[in-house]
Amino acid sequence: MQSDVDKRFTRMQKATGLHLAMEAEETLQRLKEFPDNPEPMAYFYDLFHNLYKNGHTLPTDKKIIGTMCLQVPDELIYAAGAVPMRMCSGAYAYDQVGAEFMPAKSCPVVKATTGMLHVNQTLWGESVASVVVPTTCDQKKKCAEMLKDMGYPVYILEMPSAKDSDAARFYWQESVKKFALDLQQITGTKITSAKLQAVITDMAESSRLFRKLNDLRKAKTPLIFGKDIFLVTSAYFIDDLTSWQQAVRKLIEDLEERHKNDIAISNRQAPRLLLTGSPPIFPNLKVPILVEQAGGIIVADEVCSSNRLLYDTVAYDETNLNDMVPALADRYLKPCTCPCLTPNTDRNRKLEEMIKSHEVEGVVYQAFSGCLPYEMEQKQISNTLDEVGVPMLYLETDYSNEDLGQLSTRIEAFIESIKARRRKK
Repeated sequence: MQSDVDKRFTRMQKATGLHLAMEAEETLQRLKEFPDNPEPMAYFYDLFHNLYKNGHTLPTDKKIIGTMCLQVPDELIYAAGAVPMRMCSGAYAYDQVGAEFMPAKSCPVVKATTGMLHVNQTLWGESVASVVVPTTCDQKKKCAEMLKDMGYPVYILEMPSAKDSDAARFYWQESVKKFALDLQQITGTKITSAKLQAVITDMAESSRLFRKLNDLRKAKTPLIFGKDIFLVTSAYFIDDLTSWQQAVRKLIEDLEERHKNDIAISNRQAPRLLLTGSPPIFPNLKVPILVEQAGGIIVADEVCSSNRLLYDTVAYDETNLNDMVPALADRYLKPCTCPCLTPNTDRNRKLEEMIKSHEVEGVVYQAFSGCLPYEMEQKQISNTLDEVGVPMLYLETDYSNEDLGQLSTRIEAFIESIKARRRKK
């Protein structure tokens, strides 16, 4: 017989599952309400519909390595015969669960992820061989202790707080090398140079496809909404790699045809915006949706759930582990523009480059309440944008819908101000 504690936990699982399904369907409905969505986006809409309707099940044929940041080298996990599964959650239903045992001012990503793992611990406890937590975020580091108490095997991947010095680069390379060795113990599978080379090549194809998608966003005629790009990259967290690549190829073909025939996805005169800051993760796509409902279009982004996730590739000279593993470490450290690093001037440079390449007219800076690095760095970014003459809208928000009205009003005013700037030129 179930104990009272078990019964309460079962009721919580059912209630959370119901709220989660409703939340996902509401977001999908809002995504699909936009006019003239590209037909290949149906794959991604269906993927998330099925996932949240039927419950988030994990693959059973291979060991699962949960990851809590894009700084975890997925290539090593695949080469060790396992499947990486990014655990970062954008669900308010899970955020509410996490709020029961985490501080109220915690970052919603960390709260929701911890809540998700708590709700699913009986289902996932034996399937997840390890949850890898990089030391990029203080809240995630403390969350790792909670996950251990839940029974999850947790692996701490140590990351330096800087990237510009030789000492920091060496420290990170040694950390990644240790991770590769420990992965072999966790999975029981040896990482060979042939396996790693094959995985690097396969994942480089994902990066190539994403860069092509990103290049299509530069077109003067808007071809795809930013809200769909964020759904595509959220799918990368959970989808089979081959299936994701095939779906993105079809999407690219559709957009290329639109580009050839000069078919716009929205008003051709829509203000061209860039989104940066805290990451939009399905089903929490409220800011991208509000921005584009208000008449703007997100043509570029600098977030760890999209551009930073897939843009860069591994560059190595020799096909041996002694060369490929350090090159893999460099791929995750050198391009990183996360505010966890100091100094973080590369982020300013990258934003300036994208503003020019995508002809960006305004920047929307999303910061989740409780995410101090992004909250603190917004002033630095604001100063840089002032120097190049690009306005910025700073939005502090969370996963709830309580601030929808306020956000909508501020976003509409920002977009109108960009139109006014155009008229003055």
